[in-house]
Amino acid sequence: MSGNSFGHLFRISTFGESHGGAVGVVVDGCPPGLEISESDIQVELDRRKPGQSELTTPRKEEDTIKILSGVFEGHTTGTPILMLAHNKDVKSEDYNDLKDLFRPSHADFTYQAKYGRRDWRGSGRASARETLARVAAGAIAKRYLKEKLGVEILSYVEQVGGIKAEIAHSSVSSKMVESSMVRCPDSEMASKMIDLIKQVQSEGDSIGGIIRGVIRGAPRGLGAPVFDKLHADLGKAMLSINAAKGFDVGSGFGSIHLRGSQHNDPFEAKDDGTVHARTNNAGGVLGGISSGETIVFRVAFKPVATISKEQDTVSTTGTPVKLSAAGRHDPCVLPRAVPIVDAMAALVIMDHYLRHKAQNS
Repeated sequence: MSGNSFGHLFRISTFGESHGGAVGVVVDGCPPGLEISESDIQVELDRRKPGQSELTTPRKEEDTIKILSGVFEGHTTGTPILMLAHNKDVKSEDYNDLKDLFRPSHADFTYQAKYGRRDWRGSGRASARETLARVAAGAIAKRYLKEKLGVEILSYVEQVGGIKAEIAHSSVSSKMVESSMVRCPDSEMASKMIDLIKQVQSEGDSIGGIIRGVIRGAPRGLGAPVFDKLHADLGKAMLSINAAKGFDVGSGFGSIHLRGSQHNDPFEAKDDGTVHARTNNAGGVLGGISSGETIVFRVAFKPVATISKEQDTVSTTGTPVKLSAAGRHDPCVLPRAVPIVDAMAALVIMDHYLRHKAQNS
């Protein structure tokens, strides 16, 4: 396996490099009849694209998406959907001084170890530019889940460095998330996060944080025993995103501070006879299968590896080198990672919905 495809029944394969001709994706398994257009997908891509605020890389890419197959007369046909966005603002010369170096905490060293060669222009395939393709594919899944099942998927920046939003995820709306350039729905904390990112940026450094993911209205029964647990696939999806270093669901690592009597979610029957959990420490997943409660998870992102502060490294021949990286880079990946988290969550839920439907129809 090449590692460039994701999903089973709703399967995507991405292609392209940061400084190549284009980035794109093939989406296979999308049900026919979904109303979708390039403009619907572009909305999500505009949330991810570079140059959208002073907190992001100044690279100017419109990320204009083109649908080349699988959609006819405004609706999906059930055949593979090919989408493509051409790279425009490519400045490979920014990387000329880096082609013979191993940048600290980058994939330069490991790609060289695996393939014996690497595309040094903007990290090539290892660049976060590849996530454009995921967001395009996720936009289709997200629309299907919303239109056909009423599932709402959103994520937001919960923490940057030591600054954490004090807001209940149940009260957060997409409008609140988009009201701030840092995509934090807590306006007071958002302002502090922005100031911190600007400070770090002025120092030639970078900073990480946490994105909270929320999936509302997911059907019960999604997921499979043992190896295909729903939260396991969500974890794989999130940890495949560039700079992602940690994942937890529900109370997650916080559960270590609780007793079983505190952490367990008691069931209760409603007046209509339906069964629900009174609390949701499990994060909407029990035994790897969705319970019908809101699915809640967190993704931790490291500080961006490319910084202008001087660092120690070596050349490809092992010669010690002092490196102060140039180029155009985000001081904090979190604001642009929010739509990527949305997309990967949508891809997982969509795939598991189709698998559940195939098994139980």
